Amino acid sequence: MSTTEIGSHQVHPRALCESEHIGEGTRIWAFAHVMHGAEVGAACNIGEHVFLERGARVGDRVTIKNGVCLWDGVTIEDDAFIGPGVIFTNDRYPRSPRLEAVQARYAHAENWREPTTVGRGASIGAGSILLCGVTIGAFAMIGAAALVTRDVLAHAWMLGRPARRVGWACVCGRKLDAGLCCGACGRRHRSGAAGLICEEIAHA
Repeated sequence: MSTTEIGSHQVHPRALCESEHIGEGTRIWAFAHVMHGAEVGAACNIGEHVFLERGARVGDRVTIKNGVCLWDGVTIEDDAFIGPGVIFTNDRYPRSPRLEAVQARYAHAENWREPTTVGRGASIGAGSILLCGVTIGAFAMIGAAALVTRDVLAHAWMLGRPARRVGWACVCGRKLDAGLCCGACGRRHRSGAAGLICEEIAHA
């Protein structure tokens, strides 16, 4: 069953897209649900069974694979890759908002919501879990099934539960050598305040 073109983007007939903020060329596949108030940029691919809650924000050219839920307060920047089954959270101390003892806290989102950001070009491996309140630096590589509990530096290569840095990643996705050079594409990198900086894109 093919997608249906709605304005400048395409939505599968078995998807539900309630948002008016979908960029040009984006495709939303079967059984995905994009709520009113969610924002998706241009040229994105939103896989099957993806759920985007009101307040979730997705940049341009982002790939979100099947079975991912993005909650209010989660931001995915341009060119990022979110693997299948990645789990995001937005409340570090969750309780049911219907529990009388915590209703006052849940009356205002700023009292409980902790924003999470996945930086430009970063990749989050299949089945990873990101605790809320973390920032994943640009072009970081989070290995499959990792548990991310704190901020990740730009270009960091992270593995494990909890995730720890085991190396550095190139823009192209390959591991850098000890001299911060990529053997696959030849890009060179240098240290910066927030991790590494690729010399070829330092101006971006």
